[in-house]
Amino acid sequence: MPELSHRRRMLVLAICCMSLLIVSLDNTVLNVALPSMQQDLHAGTSGLQWTIDAYTLVLASLLMLAGSTADRIGRKRVFMAGLVVFTIGSVLCSLAPNLEALIAFRMVQAVGGSMLNPVAMSIITNTFTDPRERARAIGVWGAVVGISMAAGPLVGGLLVDSVGWRSIFWINLPVGLAALLLTLRFVPESRAPRARRPDPVGQVLVIVLFGSLTYAIIEAPSTPFRSVAPLAVVALAALAGLLVYEPRRNEPLIDLRFFRSAPFSGATVIAISAFAALGGFLFLSTLYLQNVRGLSALEAGLWMLPMAVPTFLCAPLSGRLVGTRGPRLPLLIAGFAMTTSGVLFAAFEAETSNVTLFAGYVLFGIGFGFVNAPITNTAVSGMPRAQAGVAAAVASTSRQLGQTLGVAVVGAVLASGVGSSSYREAFVSAARPGWWVLVVCGFAVLVLGAVTSGRWARGTAERTAQRLEPVEVRQTVGTSG
Repeated sequence: MPELSHRRRMLVLAICCMSLLIVSLDNTVLNVALPSMQQDLHAGTSGLQWTIDAYTLVLASLLMLAGSTADRIGRKRVFMAGLVVFTIGSVLCSLAPNLEALIAFRMVQAVGGSMLNPVAMSIITNTFTDPRERARAIGVWGAVVGISMAAGPLVGGLLVDSVGWRSIFWINLPVGLAALLLTLRFVPESRAPRARRPDPVGQVLVIVLFGSLTYAIIEAPSTPFRSVAPLAVVALAALAGLLVYEPRRNEPLIDLRFFRSAPFSGATVIAISAFAALGGFLFLSTLYLQNVRGLSALEAGLWMLPMAVPTFLCAPLSGRLVGTRGPRLPLLIAGFAMTTSGVLFAAFEAETSNVTLFAGYVLFGIGFGFVNAPITNTAVSGMPRAQAGVAAAVASTSRQLGQTLGVAVVGAVLASGVGSSSYREAFVSAARPGWWVLVVCGFAVLVLGAVTSGRWARGTAERTAQRLEPVEVRQTVGTSG
């Protein structure tokens, strides 16, 4: 990729952030609309889980394929294809006649979304080559998540109350079309020096692993154990297959050598934990505010602002801290704040009081605002630029897998606790184990942030990069000769 002027780099960053905005906004807007969709489509708790998890599950399954494909055939080309498919999927979702069709169209959306975020991050990584400038750009990227969290509940609540839940998918159309035209005009094409071959076996194993695990968790409360147990066995077999098969390939879908880097491995687990907490937090909060407190979608959106605003404010601050002091401090702040928020709900029933509910939302917003930048920066900084797309895709996969598992686990716990009782009577006690799951996730962020950002961990990252780089250089020289 040729060196771009500062203004052009900022424009590329803005275009990439537009793709993140529609993908992130889609999740936050949808959460506010869940109760309305539940009534209109006659969906149970598992149906609501699938409207979210069908999207995040397909994303998690295809992100690494999209990242490696973009490195191979061109990042701009894949990015534009993703914008087209995502926009078409949004139109289909707005026209869905029933729950099954909505879930299917959400999967179409996700196919397009899988080509957006990891590819956009790869474009940013190759555009901003200076480490400090890249950290600041990633901070802006993280702030867009805060914008989506702040605007999503409000915009979604307003649309649901005034027009209906189908209108929440319309907002993707103008943003998607604008991003497509701007990408065509201003984003330069880039690709890895040497094309990576597809890995269909690895891709199938990833889909089987994520799909069987998620299905088993979501359906466990309403399905006999003998029907769920085989799915758990299938998930374990798929995981074993990945661990045995992938190291034997010269160009695997998942390069397991990445995980020899302690910061990279830590960032992966932190991403899963943080986004599992986010998925569970949004799911429980939305159902509580509307089904238990009886608030409208717009009122519920307003109640989410104490979480969304700190996320928006803390994300760029986290990016600056990562650029100047490294990832440890932001991760410690994130882990402490998210853990404390979870404890307020799990041990002190924070939702039963306006003061503690507000405090719990603020703390979670602060924690989530600080966690995104160090995850992304750590995932891509220690890796060779030629594999930036794959490294960014692993980080994005971890986020989506975490959110998928968070909704699946917390929703299953809630469904088991509520049973045949009404939400108003049983929600607080039924949700308590789910809040404890969020406490565990926050504590994992805190501990891993401390352990994987030290001098020893950085040493493993440097050794891993040295092992990866000579192979790429040797392959590149061989193909050019």
